[in-house]
Amino acid sequence: MTLASLLLIVLASVIHASWNLLAKRAASAGAAFVFAYNLVACVGYAPWVLYLLVTGAIGWTAWGIGFVLLSSLLHLAYSLCLQRGYQVADLSVVYPVARGTGPMLSSIGAILLLGEAPTGRRLLGLALVVIGIGLIATRGDLSAFRRAEGQAGVRWGTATGGLIAAYTVVDAYTVKALGITPILLDWFSNLVRFCLLAPIVGANPHRAIAAMRGYWGLAIGVGLLSPLSYILVLAALQRGAPLSLVAPMREMSMMVGALLAMVILREAVGIWRLVGCGVLIAGVIALAGG
Repeated sequence: MTLASLLLIVLASVIHASWNLLAKRAASAGAAFVFAYNLVACVGYAPWVLYLLVTGAIGWTAWGIGFVLLSSLLHLAYSLCLQRGYQVADLSVVYPVARGTGPMLSSIGAILLLGEAPTGRRLLGLALVVIGIGLIATRGDLSAFRRAEGQAGVRWGTATGGLIAAYTVVDAYTVKALGITPILLDWFSNLVRFCLLAPIVGANPHRAIAAMRGYWGLAIGVGLLSPLSYILVLAALQRGAPLSLVAPMREMSMMVGALLAMVILREAVGIWRLVGCGVLIAGVIALAGG
């Protein structure tokens, strides 16, 4: 992996953690906030997409259009599956299972489907990344997995992780093999989510407006930063970075998020999260050199 690709992924991780920090501050706004920041993303990045369309920088093929639509549907399914998991189980179970299994399955998919060759160092780095993610998310307390809701969390978390792996492999193929521009792929994904959320929000617009009171600034921040973080990841893939490395390395955002939560939100991080950060960094170093 080149230094430029590595820097793109590191920057994407910082941006990803930053927009999640903003989204957390607007958690009470619920679906209205998701709709609002998808609207911002569609409008904010539309000039870039229109420029590419007008200049003919995008080579349209039926195969490419099909993969863009497939990616959009997988991203939507991921969002709905994750939300359902949070409804029936603890965040501390669903999130680490999803974020841990996602890069693991993505890397396996890259090796099996995209022909990327595994090495002992890569496999070690991948294992360390998954372990670090688990420690950061659970703070070393695995008892949540043994409770009744923990079992549901494992099921929904695994399903969510599978969808993360699916859209990651599909998106990697779309930008690497089909040459679809990352901004176009991400923009259409946001557009599909916006169109499907519009009827839900439109059914009670007064409630949505009330829910968003005081949160539009945060929605603008998330709407601009969220696509950018993923566009940078796709750009690294388009530059030739192996998916089996990119998928786990982008989970550095969990480490950045833990540090931001400690510094900005004054959350108690604890020894296990610090250990998890160390394990995650070791895994990323191993992957970068693999």
